[in-house]
Amino acid sequence: MTKATKKSGKSTKREVPKVESSGDEIRGAVREHYGNLAKTGSSCCSTKESSCGCGGLYSQTEILSLPQDAIAVSAGCGNPTAIASLKPGMVVVDLGSGGGIDAFLSARKVGPKGLVYGIDMTPEMIHRARKTARETGIENVEFRLGEIEHIPLDAGVADVVISNCVINLSPDKQQVFKEAFRVLKPGGRLAVSDIVLISELPEDIRENLTAWSSCVSGAVSEKEYVGAMKNAGFEQIKVEDRVVYTHEQLSDYLKSYEYADRPELRGRNLSELIASYRITAVRPRK
Repeated sequence: MTKATKKSGKSTKREVPKVESSGDEIRGAVREHYGNLAKTGSSCCSTKESSCGCGGLYSQTEILSLPQDAIAVSAGCGNPTAIASLKPGMVVVDLGSGGGIDAFLSARKVGPKGLVYGIDMTPEMIHRARKTARETGIENVEFRLGEIEHIPLDAGVADVVISNCVINLSPDKQQVFKEAFRVLKPGGRLAVSDIVLISELPEDIRENLTAWSSCVSGAVSEKEYVGAMKNAGFEQIKVEDRVVYTHEQLSDYLKSYEYADRPELRGRNLSELIASYRITAVRPRK
């Protein structure tokens, strides 16, 4: 029972689903969350002050070049294509591609001789992204259904692997980085935007599945995150930048967690608990 629920007597406070450490349970909650997003469409792209979606993260030129259906379901925390050093003819893998915003942007950058694979475990997102690609005539992108812990691609196919606020959702981040390393060519580049933990989360949030699906509870420290990259074999790991979230920004992330209805959380200062990081790394040439 969470702290939000009294131990005895009648309570008007709502119990919230706790994280029980099962990878399948976590993936199921995340899949349901983003499946609903794919069906309803919800984006922060028009709000420059927002911490989520593409608000303030992409240039106006980039936004105008993208399919509106992809923008409508954007839920990232950064712009990994800005640090990926993409060039014409490259093969790119986008882990957790969602509605395809970064995949489509990458497709434009690598050109008709390049190719982008979007990998996502949510059938509704894959369906929506494929439909968008078909309707907009973008032919150098292919969306595949699969978990980022088990990427449905052969080894050594990619020049660059990108990901935008998705690896934090995985219950097995070490496996994700091992898979990213596997699909990269020797000398290939990893470029990710993600949420990283910089201070201990309140127990109520840390143990909540919905907060995990909102890219908060699954975040790990910079030491653990970078350590997992090193363990997978990556080198030249560099934190390109970090943006520490304010109380208001984290509250925005927790809207789907019914944050506004929970006075015991509303009274806390949630500043400087998480940050949006952009990190690059290289698979060494061997």
